[in-house]
Amino acid sequence: MITLNNAVLQRGPKLLLDEANLIIHSAQKVGIIGRNGSGKTSLFTCLMGKLQLDQGSLGMPENLRISYMHQETGGSTRSAVEFVIDGDRHYRTLEQQLVQADAADDQNEVARLHGELDILDGYTVKYRAEQLLSGLGFKPQDFNNSVSSFSGGWRVRLNLAAALMCPSDLLLLDEPTNHLDLEATLWLEQWLIQYPGTLLMISHDREFLDKIVKYVVSFENRKLQLYKGNYSAYEKQRGERLALERALFEKQRRRRAEIESFVARFKAKASKAKQAQSRLKELQRMEEIVLAHIDSPFRLRLPEPDYLPDYLLGLSRVSIGFTTPLVTDINFNIQASSRIGLLGFNGSGKSTLLKVLAGEMKPLSGEVTAAKRLRVGYFAQHQVDVLDSDSTPLKLLQGVSADRTEQELRDYLGGFDFKGDRAEFTIGSFSGGEKARLGLAMIAWQKPNLLLLDEPTNHLDLEMRHALTVALQAYSGAMIIISHDRHLLSNTVDNFYSIHNGSLTAFDGDLNDYERWLQANGNSDMPSVDSDAAARRLDRKMQRQRSAARREQLAPLKKQIATVEKQVEILNKGLLKINDLLANPDLYEDQNKAKLNDLLREQGSKKVELETLEEKWFSLHEEIELAEG
Repeated sequence: MITLNNAVLQRGPKLLLDEANLIIHSAQKVGIIGRNGSGKTSLFTCLMGKLQLDQGSLGMPENLRISYMHQETGGSTRSAVEFVIDGDRHYRTLEQQLVQADAADDQNEVARLHGELDILDGYTVKYRAEQLLSGLGFKPQDFNNSVSSFSGGWRVRLNLAAALMCPSDLLLLDEPTNHLDLEATLWLEQWLIQYPGTLLMISHDREFLDKIVKYVVSFENRKLQLYKGNYSAYEKQRGERLALERALFEKQRRRRAEIESFVARFKAKASKAKQAQSRLKELQRMEEIVLAHIDSPFRLRLPEPDYLPDYLLGLSRVSIGFTTPLVTDINFNIQASSRIGLLGFNGSGKSTLLKVLAGEMKPLSGEVTAAKRLRVGYFAQHQVDVLDSDSTPLKLLQGVSADRTEQELRDYLGGFDFKGDRAEFTIGSFSGGEKARLGLAMIAWQKPNLLLLDEPTNHLDLEMRHALTVALQAYSGAMIIISHDRHLLSNTVDNFYSIHNGSLTAFDGDLNDYERWLQANGNSDMPSVDSDAAARRLDRKMQRQRSAARREQLAPLKKQIATVEKQVEILNKGLLKINDLLANPDLYEDQNKAKLNDLLREQGSKKVELETLEEKWFSLHEEIELAEG
């Protein structure tokens, strides 16, 4: 059992904990959440004995074996596999003692140490280290490369592998998925589910938390609040509590109206009726948990594109890569309605494809055709590294917005939580999360009609991820997203494409299908959900001919759908305006009774009309689905 009693913790001038209390029982799996800077990592530092409480007490069992994931690793000539084995400190101690016993020709000690190694399962240590490396995305040819040869993100993966390698009773993980791709995240998820000890994990990945933890500890007003259940359960419990606070009633009402509007609007954004049903479940869940985020400092709005042509960008017989092609014969069109999630193992070419689409890299062969008024907003994985550290958020925005007032720029930055003086702080003093927020703000300000987002949630906390998800739902342009954040993907994209075996193909399934395939097939390359699909695939020429004929056949239906979508959007705007009017307390005075009745009748009429249009929308999509077979 781990206990904190009346804990007070201060770092510099900032008070992190003030008479906080907490009890963690053995073998519990606990998610640690809170805004950036609230004290999560400092709590871990206390648990490791490297930081003392200012007041109060911390109780932990004696001889508790603790394993902690370090965030940084310097250069080293040590090989990756040996670095991971170093994580098992007990094994390394026995190994060194065995060398000394051999040198002293102490056969009794040699025999004793071999017995201890056997109990420790020390003779499989290299195999276990290689399994961890493979699961986290390293290739066999990388195992013997020096630590210095890997980039910062891959060194973090090495730190994670070393932490998992260490036998432990208490495992402390600080943002373990931050530099992982989706495939490695899914592998880690399964590993942690089977971990027998006590797990305390700081994470901003809600789907990851949902699958693993059974308790949530939330940093709230310098206290530690324990919630039973996973992250979704925490959101509901916290939302119910906040709903009782009358001071937040008006903010709650407006926020619920916004989410309801998004749900209604995006009923008409999925490309197929069956996918729309899946999306609706996700969006309805967001309605349920909106109150849990009512006090979030983030209110993001992605400005609407000035121009949104039906056709934005096309690739014809394109090959991408460096000296050797990673992906060949890409035939891929991006329409105004495209909302695509890109899947594939690390190194398959996902990020390279986004660079080609953004115009930052030339294809090796083939043709890229862009609309005349294409405007791309590209967020790269390392976006935070290209910001001018000597500038400020306000100066950066003023540099591309000479025609806008300072107040307009401040209002916009405030939505990304750069409020007041914070808009004038130098970027060099910002955390990784703040830089990521600023990078997203700069891209969105340009009003792109095509968003290309490569791991946009890295460094973002849960509140910012939630706000970004809602903002992307409302965004009317096209977008392609690479992300290991399954909640973001499930709530923002309509279709998935996968890159495997050097080919880009439409993925006929959702993230659950993808996860099932990975569990069934391990880390081998995935051709598709249907393993027999390759054998039945038509040759490319015939496939293109059939696709053209199908597009011609479906064009009238799609035109009707576009008309319905526009009508739905107009109705939703009208309903939102009525909701705002109905929220005015003066309307319920006796002298305004006639106006109130008129508004209620208009509201009812619009809702009936909206239901009729939604039924028509689903019917049209079912026709398309039947036609596509």
